[in-house]
Amino acid sequence: MKENRAVDYLGYMKDAAFRAVSFIEGLTETDFMEDERTQQAVAMSLVVIGESAARICEQCPEFIAKYPEIPWQAMRGMRNRIAHGYFEINFHTVWETTVQNLPDLLQKLEQITAQTQERDDDYEIER
Repeated sequence: MKENRAVDYLGYMKDAAFRAVSFIEGLTETDFMEDERTQQAVAMSLVVIGESAARICEQCPEFIAKYPEIPWQAMRGMRNRIAHGYFEINFHTVWETTVQNLPDLLQKLEQITAQTQERDDDYEIER
């Protein structure tokens, strides 16, 4: 059965990015560095974003080619660094990524979602 998986993965990315940004709302970087629970929550959100990007890259290359403004490979790389660098996660980088990059990513993902809902040409992926 075929499903519109690229759009599903975009939804996962948007949800995770929104959660990460909301987790740090009202915090300073110092607050974040002292709050292990928030660090872990934000890191997990970045893993979800990167895993979703990896799935789109692997399963729907025509979709990523259509949206080169999205840092697909960088998100995938961040996921790998967090998921496999258990004892060496740089939470300063996690903080900066969340503060500096996720709001822009959220905006771009919203635009892409709106565009894909307006068009009839689905990006279907075999599940």
